[in-house]
Amino acid sequence: MTRVEPGAPQPVEFHAADGYLLHGRLWCPASDDGSRPAVVICCATGVAARYYGRFAAWLAAHGLPAMTFDYRGIGDSRYGSLRGLRATKHDWGALDADAAIRWLSARFPGRTLVGVGHSIGGFCLGSAPSSTRLARLLLVGSQYAYWPDYAPRERLGYLLRWHLLMPLLALLLGYFPGKRLGWLEDLPRGVALEWGLRLWPEFDRLYRWLPGAAGAPDGEAARAAFAAYRGQVLACASSDDPYATPAAMQRLLDWFTAARTRRVQFLPARFGLTKIGHFAPFHADMQRTLWPLGLRWLRGR
Repeated sequence: MTRVEPGAPQPVEFHAADGYLLHGRLWCPASDDGSRPAVVICCATGVAARYYGRFAAWLAAHGLPAMTFDYRGIGDSRYGSLRGLRATKHDWGALDADAAIRWLSARFPGRTLVGVGHSIGGFCLGSAPSSTRLARLLLVGSQYAYWPDYAPRERLGYLLRWHLLMPLLALLLGYFPGKRLGWLEDLPRGVALEWGLRLWPEFDRLYRWLPGAAGAPDGEAARAAFAAYRGQVLACASSDDPYATPAAMQRLLDWFTAARTRRVQFLPARFGLTKIGHFAPFHADMQRTLWPLGLRWLRGR
């Protein structure tokens, strides 16, 4: 397939159900007969939507309108200091991803819609009530960071970084200073605590007492949203992804109780590479290897 450079996206904005203003971008094909699906892309934790711009542009160059957006408190959807911002990952799904799907549905009425979720983006798609409008989900490295599922070689370091230092700093500072540490984007306090303090396998158990939710539905509503999805789900990750191990991917897939799910782990060597990891699937050099495989899935082939 032809190597392409990012085109000029259209800026978009829309409100979540609680009124929060979110910002995104939409890439449209140069020629569009409406026969191919439109795609919404949900980001990983602490990763700005611009990271997925090249992938979205590539999808548009192959006929699929593609939308990226920033969750509340991240990238273009951040407004000043994060201290005092009420947000959790659950809000990112039940409110923000939900609003993005609804916006895309209104922009392309009657069109087949599909979703791509990277890392926590898979959880966000599943916990969005409007995900029932999506025919297929492509989950890349998706899981919700339950620490025993981390790759053994990384487990101790990740425990210290994400489950000790991150919640401690979030409690002390009122947010997590990811940029200052050079790790990821700054995170709202609730997001950092939701990740760092999850010490059990049930993703919704923390919502019973975690402060900082923005009025999003509770854990039971999240379970209901996952259970309501009846489309197709393909979960994939590289064998060297330290977050999305088979156990971690399956733990998330198990919540899609009514969907047709499939889990795939691929070897970097298959593509002539020594490593891929958690973030490289969205690097530009994957447009000749991984991206065409994802494109076929999104097209329903």
